[in-house]
Amino acid sequence: MKLSQFNYPITPEYIAKYPAKYRDESRLMILNRKNGEIEHKIFKDLLDYTSEKDIFIFNDTKVFPARLSGNKEKTGAEIEVFLLRELNSDQKLWDVLVDPARKIRIGNKLYFGENDSLVAEVIDNTTSRGRTLRFLFDGTHEEFKATLFQMGEMPVPKWIRAKAESIDNERYQTIYARNEGAVAAPAAGLHFSRELMKRMEIKGVNTTYITLHMGLGNFRTVDVEDLSKHKMDSEQLIIKEESAEAINTTKERGGRAFAIGVTVLRAVETSVTTQGKLKPFTGWTNKFIFPPYSFSVPDALITNFHLPQSTMLMSVAAFGGFDMVMNAYQVALKEGYRFGTYGDAMLII
Repeated sequence: MKLSQFNYPITPEYIAKYPAKYRDESRLMILNRKNGEIEHKIFKDLLDYTSEKDIFIFNDTKVFPARLSGNKEKTGAEIEVFLLRELNSDQKLWDVLVDPARKIRIGNKLYFGENDSLVAEVIDNTTSRGRTLRFLFDGTHEEFKATLFQMGEMPVPKWIRAKAESIDNERYQTIYARNEGAVAAPAAGLHFSRELMKRMEIKGVNTTYITLHMGLGNFRTVDVEDLSKHKMDSEQLIIKEESAEAINTTKERGGRAFAIGVTVLRAVETSVTTQGKLKPFTGWTNKFIFPPYSFSVPDALITNFHLPQSTMLMSVAAFGGFDMVMNAYQVALKEGYRFGTYGDAMLII
């Protein structure tokens, strides 16, 4: 398939700038991939489409406040630093993106916080925009991380809003986030409230968790027409033995595996045996799923409405069928659904 096939017309007013008042009251489109039928519901109606045989697979990654505002030494020029991942905790080395990148050179010092209380030195150029910073901090690693994250803000994508706000501290995070390491929220999971999770438990729907630390690669522009030539950024993935066993047992007993978001879709398809069983995994994945693709693990997918030509849209189309998904997107536009991370959701069954 070609990149241009995943384009569709969308204007800024369709992109949700803020989350729904209540997590589980976003709109929910149901797409039946067997016959293409579409229904319009509210997210908490989701349980009507589940049974006690089923299992929901959640991504329990936790977003950290990755966006820092600072100043360059001598000139005082404003610099934005986007923390990607910690490279070395002892030396306080971080892989980062800087903007504007052209103003930053190896050896430059950057200052953050009131009274320039945190200092970092540029020690390496990793890409055109990327850098490695060494933070200069006297204190324990815990004290350093607390200081760093206190100065940062939640990394809400700038196509949603130019700056994060106080609401994002809670709502740009799933209620079950546990393992810190993501710079982007797994959007499908944002719709789950404590009340909905309790109702799932009462109904007997099973749950399990994997961890995929989402990086900025999810939002990176695909710049090749031939999708087979696109390379995803690698992301850290952990699938524990008990999760793999729970999912495999569910499917053996005739239950369905619901992938909560494209990150889960990619995660479970990364580690599959030749018999189609999920196996434990600890490492990195750059799995890129686009049509046509034959899935081994998930039987249903909950996902948000993604932007044109995004890798997430491509993965959804691989699961739901290209024609059905692209048609559903046209229906969503016509019906006024909200798009993006804070937007409405779709259940593909």
